[in-house]
Amino acid sequence: MTEKRYFASDALETESQVISCTPQSDDRFCVILSATLFHPQGGGQPSDRGTINGVNMLQAVQDGDQVLHFTDAPLETGPAQLKVDAGLRALHSRYHSAGHLIGLAGEKYGWLGVKGNHKPGEGRIVFDAVAPLTPVTLDELNADAAALVQRGDSRVISETAGKRMVTWGDLKPYACGGTHVQNTLEIGNIRILKLKEKKGQLSVQYELDA
Repeated sequence: MTEKRYFASDALETESQVISCTPQSDDRFCVILSATLFHPQGGGQPSDRGTINGVNMLQAVQDGDQVLHFTDAPLETGPAQLKVDAGLRALHSRYHSAGHLIGLAGEKYGWLGVKGNHKPGEGRIVFDAVAPLTPVTLDELNADAAALVQRGDSRVISETAGKRMVTWGDLKPYACGGTHVQNTLEIGNIRILKLKEKKGQLSVQYELDA
């Protein structure tokens, strides 16, 4: 089992151990570490990137209780220095956090977020109707999301029934294994671009300022 240090730490560098390194058919190498800071692709969030002992770590993927790290060169077993791409991590954390706030904004109108894509350029939250619906416009949802950002709340991580819960301040928490900003102000300007309602679902397309 890979120890997933990104659950409890925002650190971008750490020491670990290379357990194995296996060549792949696509000229990449699959590396298993004893512990990782690299968030794998999943939960709508893209994979971190970075380096392991100076070798490019191109993609991390969850596989059961292990995280597989795909590199562009082989690594020897033994001590490893991990470095996460700070700019990419910050961008992914902003997009994922924005998805949470859009989800909270949607609940005001009777919608519950059930699926999210937090990849930059493809930001989208899908909602199911769970309560009597109140009509909502693009401008209203943009204003609600902006108001949540401007609260300047600090991140709160807790555990409920074995699930990692994430929120900011006293906002409603969501079960989530992703990475998130420490304060809502770090998200910046959320631009909700499009609302589409069809067959009892609402799709919300969004992006962030660079």
